[in-house]
Amino acid sequence: MPAVSGARTSVRIVVVGDRGTGKSSLIAAAAAETFRPEVAPVLPPTRLSADYYPDNVPIIIIDTSTSLENRGKLAEELKRADAVVLTYACDQPLTLNRLSSFWLHELRRLEIRAPVIVAGCKLDRRDEEYNLNVEMMPLMQQFREIETCIECSAANMLQIQEVFYYAQKAVLHPTAPLFDQETQALRPRCIRALKRVFILCDLDMDGALNDEELNEFQVKCFNAPLQPAEIVGVKSVVKEKLPEGVNEHGLTLTGFLFLHALFIEKGRIETTWTVLRKYGYNDELKLRDDYLSIPGKKAPDQSVELTSEAVEFLKGIFSTFDDDKDGVLRDSELEDLFSTAPESPWDEAPYSDAVERTPLRGLSISGFLSEWALITRLDPAQSIANLIYIGHNCNAASALHITRRRSLDRKKQQTERSVFQCFVFGPKKAGKTALLMSLLGRPFSENYIPTTREKYVVNVVNHHMGNKKTLILREIPEDGVKKLLSNKESLADCDAAVFVYDSSSESSLKGAKELLTYVARQGEESGYGMPCLLIAAKNDQSSSIASEESVKICLDMGIDTPIPISVKERDVNDVFSRIINAAEHPHLSVPETDIGRSQKRYRQLVNRALMCLSVGAAATFVGLAAYRAYAARKNTSS
Repeated sequence: MPAVSGARTSVRIVVVGDRGTGKSSLIAAAAAETFRPEVAPVLPPTRLSADYYPDNVPIIIIDTSTSLENRGKLAEELKRADAVVLTYACDQPLTLNRLSSFWLHELRRLEIRAPVIVAGCKLDRRDEEYNLNVEMMPLMQQFREIETCIECSAANMLQIQEVFYYAQKAVLHPTAPLFDQETQALRPRCIRALKRVFILCDLDMDGALNDEELNEFQVKCFNAPLQPAEIVGVKSVVKEKLPEGVNEHGLTLTGFLFLHALFIEKGRIETTWTVLRKYGYNDELKLRDDYLSIPGKKAPDQSVELTSEAVEFLKGIFSTFDDDKDGVLRDSELEDLFSTAPESPWDEAPYSDAVERTPLRGLSISGFLSEWALITRLDPAQSIANLIYIGHNCNAASALHITRRRSLDRKKQQTERSVFQCFVFGPKKAGKTALLMSLLGRPFSENYIPTTREKYVVNVVNHHMGNKKTLILREIPEDGVKKLLSNKESLADCDAAVFVYDSSSESSLKGAKELLTYVARQGEESGYGMPCLLIAAKNDQSSSIASEESVKICLDMGIDTPIPISVKERDVNDVFSRIINAAEHPHLSVPETDIGRSQKRYRQLVNRALMCLSVGAAATFVGLAAYRAYAARKNTSS
């Protein structure tokens, strides 16, 4: 299927309207390409072949009945529609009024999102003068879902094919994503996509497309070169309407955008869609999955990181957009950096508040790379898409690296990962959020705000001997633990886990112990156990009883002794480096529950028994073989 049609295999068009408005005659005339005086009240599904229209996509047309007993079927068909043709009879003004009094409101009630083509049938029966544009303008302004209005006549075979052409065009080349009819301007996401196309075509990076670059663009998108006179004509049209659209070097970005707005205004929206689809965009103006070339399937306990090549590219991009060279990207500079992406990927959770920022919300190179590490870990497809949006011009394999399985790391007793994700568990008011904020260097706050949903923070940690690693902390609210662990693979993506408790509260320690046991048992059952650490928060007000009990818990479960910290006093006891150290040794500090320990002993006993049986069987076999050899020699000598 050609890219210009968005890779659709067919377009489903549902025709609705009052009884007697000409629905069935319209469909029959389109299918037979001639007028049929007698047609059934409701036709079966009708197919127009792929070669009926230039886009080479077949059309399925569904006729409908307005009878009460068929209302349910009508609603079902509308919900399956790619486009809706809404009919009225040109000789029956009441059916035209019913469009606004009933039909269009009914489509909204059913939440039909498909584009609507209003078709006036039986045009041959109208006697009086009628200006379609004037009459339909208020209706189209009130109901923006109407793509276009057209009048036709099956009896005279007038504009029959055009009705379904416009319906198909509204599906394959929709107006709404590109153009705001109310403001008569390109939509922001369309501008961003076209800006990316312009930058990719501006090979000499002088901010304008010269004649050679324009010609290459034309050949790439439309497989045909522009003649010199045509290039002159294009630039003349732009310069006449918009002087800043052309400069001494060629067509500017402003002129390029103006041209596409002009194409759409002139009804040639397929031209802009052809360009966008050639550069990988889908109907939502995001890069198609097949354009991203995401690395193949990975195991649940594998993770994705940026390659060194991608990191170097990002460092270069950071420097390019740091206009004042202060080592910080301000909001305006970040907006400029992502001006060729559909939107900034970091405007919403979990990225919007996940990294260290300056007092003026600026982003350092460390914070910048940390955001990329987080989005790559959580959503590799989004990461590679945004790398491409901002100019990374190579395949995913050169930008993304799939790490070794964590289960294999555990066997090898080491890992090669540079980005680690740590789950943060703990009862309410234990100090989980304070721990996350301290990773970002934010001051302690006395205000307690309960965490109701998962939260992420990420930062670069100076590890042993200046070795830098990226640490992601994922806070799991106490109420969300059960839901998280209902997925048996939920711990596969966890390199280490910490269990935070208020060291001044025995009940908090008890809650942390229960969570530790619960998570550890899940790890044993799923095979995705991980190193765990117990963190004694609020150490400035600790209890000796709780301290002794916490040490006993750690000894019983086979993990390191608790790490005391006080975020309030800025004494975090090198906790983040210790978390990374635990993650780097995936075979150590993995907790064992009583059930897990018993099952382990049972397996060891079974293995020993099998070993004894194997040794006994082998000894018997050897003895039998020796006896047979002896018997054979004895028979030979006698």
